[in-house]
Amino acid sequence: MTRILAAADIGSNTAHLLVAATDGNLVMRIDNFNEWIPLGEVVARTGEIPKEIIQQLVQAVKEFKSVASSKQAEALYLFATEGMRSARNHKAVLKKIFEETGVKVDVITPQREAELSLRGVLLDTKNFGVEMMFEVGGGSAQIGQVQGNKLVQKESLPLGTGRIIAESGLRSPCPEYALNAAINYIDSVLSTGQVTGLANFGVASGGVGRGLWRALHPDSEKVIALPELDYITWASTRLPVDRIVARFGVKQKRASTLLPGSLVYGALMRKFGLKELAISEFGIREGAILEMAAGKI
Repeated sequence: MTRILAAADIGSNTAHLLVAATDGNLVMRIDNFNEWIPLGEVVARTGEIPKEIIQQLVQAVKEFKSVASSKQAEALYLFATEGMRSARNHKAVLKKIFEETGVKVDVITPQREAELSLRGVLLDTKNFGVEMMFEVGGGSAQIGQVQGNKLVQKESLPLGTGRIIAESGLRSPCPEYALNAAINYIDSVLSTGQVTGLANFGVASGGVGRGLWRALHPDSEKVIALPELDYITWASTRLPVDRIVARFGVKQKRASTLLPGSLVYGALMRKFGLKELAISEFGIREGAILEMAAGKI
């Protein structure tokens, strides 16, 4: 039986709602709604979520409720990831959201984040023989080693685009010292990772990966090659944001993630010996929809 369900995540770059129809195996999108809220960078810089961002979150959740109701969704599940997890005032923020909207936010663990992401990613990659899964957000990067379409190792590292910007002063155009600081930070964090080994096939999910894909592939080919990421890095260090928008056909706010995104995805591919990376059109919200349909949420 097909059901209409809604899942929304408060991520580190965006707050994003998905309303979808599902039979428990497939997910058909009915509506997508998102608002750019850069929690990852703000929390990395200040350690907490400021009042103006809290109000943005409240308004976004109110809109999520309205959209879900208008599409006749029988349930709405709202969850938050690294940007909320790492904010020292996150309990007060969650209380404020609940008081003003009546919606409870579930702050999920990095492990749960990786599990939901893989559940969604497998909607369009289950026959690809995926060995590694990456999801780079604004606050963190989820890294999973996959065997037989199941996670066997997983970890979360502080390699989100907003965190990299906060740690290095990365910008476009970018001075050499900031670029070197970002590269050194990424290499330092990756050296502490517990997931190791080489892989033959990897897949990326999430807004940062899909933003890079759209910038590089208006033809919709679902594979990014390592030299293409190196080109994004090269171009984004030289060009101001408005030129990046014009060259790659992306929105201005997404343009700011291309440089840190290309750096961290490039570093991940080199670490695990990947020359190409498939891009999944699905991810954590689709995974949550499937878990809702299965009665696990």
